Amino acid sequence: METLKKVRTAVIGCGMISHIYIRNLKRMFAIIDLVAVCDRSPENAKRQAEAYGVPRVMTMEEIAADESIELVVNLTPAFAHYDVIRSMLLAGKHVWTEKMMTTTLEQGRELLRIADEKGLCLGVAPDTVLGAGVQTAKNIIDSGLIGDVTSCVVSINRNQSLNSEIFRFLRGEGGALPFDVGIYHIAAMTALLGPVTEVQAFGAPAPVHEAQLFSANPVGESWQVPGNNLLVGGLKFQSGALAMVHFNGNTIGEEKNGFTVYGTRGILSLGDPNTFGGYVRMTLPEADEVELPKTHGYDGTPPTDKPDGIDLGYGHRGIGVAEMAWSIRKGRPNRCSKEFGFHAMEILLGMDESAGTGKIYKMTSTFSMRPLPAGYYSTLGHGAMRGDAERSLME
Repeated sequence: METLKKVRTAVIGCGMISHIYIRNLKRMFAIIDLVAVCDRSPENAKRQAEAYGVPRVMTMEEIAADESIELVVNLTPAFAHYDVIRSMLLAGKHVWTEKMMTTTLEQGRELLRIADEKGLCLGVAPDTVLGAGVQTAKNIIDSGLIGDVTSCVVSINRNQSLNSEIFRFLRGEGGALPFDVGIYHIAAMTALLGPVTEVQAFGAPAPVHEAQLFSANPVGESWQVPGNNLLVGGLKFQSGALAMVHFNGNTIGEEKNGFTVYGTRGILSLGDPNTFGGYVRMTLPEADEVELPKTHGYDGTPPTDKPDGIDLGYGHRGIGVAEMAWSIRKGRPNRCSKEFGFHAMEILLGMDESAGTGKIYKMTSTFSMRPLPAGYYSTLGHGAMRGDAERSLME
């Protein structure tokens, strides 16, 4: 792996999720050379640079002007994505962005056009779809063990208004539960079952939320998470499979995930797609449900060094960046592509539109995604040694 030139990379946005991204990009992947960080608060950027040994703190303008930086990782809030991505693409940089790509289809189409015209990669989270859980499930489905997939049911609940007290960016566009969390379920479904052709949904807004006494917000301050915070509906896949979706941000914070794939010969149950290594359990006729061993690496197991103490199952965040970096060097499409990211975004925005009009929304986009090769693992020797998982990102 050392025979190829590392991809010089910069991170824009030094909020909470940047801890895991910066740590992993700095230490986990042979293909990445993380050379700079940037944040609207220079103090935040300096703190992260010092914590993880990143050589430089730069402004966005400096990153754009630095011809040696090939790849930019955008970790800003969703409402800022369009401006950051557009400016970096126009500067000739490949871009990886946290979910979602933008908050409107028009902006998304413009970014796809710019990337195509300039011959640049644009990768879109969540890269949890490249983790051991989803990739193992994909391996099982493609092997035919559960037959032809006929349907899928996914669900997630959370008190998104309460979360928005702590994470203030959730009060902006893209902060409602379907867009902030439901996107993980949509991405996992499409990674497993392929593109969607039609969606139909019903929705409801978040209630007006008044700051709680225990919070850091002034007592009596109130706000409303924008958009449909409760979204339920159905999807029709190009394959003919159907799916039921239930995203409820207007309930209690004891989060419960549901993810079940039904086939003609069996049923798969998956763990939380907002992590990398959720369980994969299979039920076949006249047999008890069994949990299957992982066939892939990147199961989210946190590294032993955790200076920030925050992992939340995100231990391998950044594999999408590394996979895209390998695709740049190998001259092939990246798996979490702009088409994949746009398609997932269109599904959610299409559900939003359907909820408003009462009509079926016809999808305009499609995508393809090759699964990762099986048989590569993050650790070896019962976790005593680093494994060869990065080789799976090369192919």
